[in-house]
Amino acid sequence: MTGTPLRVGLVGYGLAGSVFHAPLIAATEGLALDTVVTSNPERQQQARAGFPDVRLAATPDELFARAAELDLIVVASPNKTHVPLATTALKAGLPVVVDKPVAGTAAEARELAALAEERELLLSVFQNRRWDNDFLTLRKLLNEGELGDVWRFESRFERWRPKPKGGWRESGDPAEIGGLLYDLGSHVVDQALVLFGPAASVHAETDIRRPGAETDDDTFIAITHTSGVRSHLYVSATTAQLGPRFRVLGSSAGYVKYGLDPQEAALRDGLRPGPGWGTEDESLWGRVGSGESPVTGGGRAEPTLPGDYPAYYAAVAKALLEGAPNPVTAREAAAALDVLEAARRSAREKVTVTL
Repeated sequence: MTGTPLRVGLVGYGLAGSVFHAPLIAATEGLALDTVVTSNPERQQQARAGFPDVRLAATPDELFARAAELDLIVVASPNKTHVPLATTALKAGLPVVVDKPVAGTAAEARELAALAEERELLLSVFQNRRWDNDFLTLRKLLNEGELGDVWRFESRFERWRPKPKGGWRESGDPAEIGGLLYDLGSHVVDQALVLFGPAASVHAETDIRRPGAETDDDTFIAITHTSGVRSHLYVSATTAQLGPRFRVLGSSAGYVKYGLDPQEAALRDGLRPGPGWGTEDESLWGRVGSGESPVTGGGRAEPTLPGDYPAYYAAVAKALLEGAPNPVTAREAAAALDVLEAARRSAREKVTVTL
């Protein structure tokens, strides 16, 4: 890519904006972090310290007032603002990246997709976990037929946080679109659909376990895919002993992988993409085999491919500059929201929901 970089306006500088989006945008050839929107003085100072040339705006209105000076808007603000901010950006003629979940409902996601298509603008959803090291490794194994026909996919995104942290992510107000189902659930459901195709039916169990918690903090989702694969997905803040991140069982072999991709921790620590990015120690590699537990040495160690969050924004830049495909479409995100809505209904009504 050559020429003047695309100027990016980033709305929101909390966890998503400061840890994920800003560093990845700044590291991407063809993109330049132009403006950060936050009204919080401490976050403004943090943004200026990390990116000395960045411009600051206190409100989205200030940003949109000079829409002509920008080439891309990234929405990394609280969930309830995703749809109105993305709508405003698209109507201003700007392509948009929206953090997950793109919307509170699948219908809203499809309305946004239709608006972007009508305006012939990019609308992409930041599903960074498609570039996790374990996910990339599993896709490789599936493409090579190492596991045979997959029968069951188990995916866990578990944490041990016995005391609620508060904030909008843990708010019981439905308008906030909080809770683990829509937070971590957005990741595990998206991964399952990418790997094994559309959902035919959904069963879910959601609980509020912790004293003082207002919304779901321990959730299980079972998907039967049209392909016949069954996905069992766990998201929890109340797991005292963490299970494997992936356990994938096929007709020829299984794959078991423990531990989270290291990229989030690296970004939180202030590290930036460069040589050796996304790699993990050999001791953390998963295992492929049959007939014996990986804990007792069953199967062979499978080298984990490097995680590659930078690939998402590289694909966004290529889509805008060269007309390459959108890395994650809003219609794909809507399909995941169909599952999340079905899961919420299933848990509430204690039924299996057919899609």
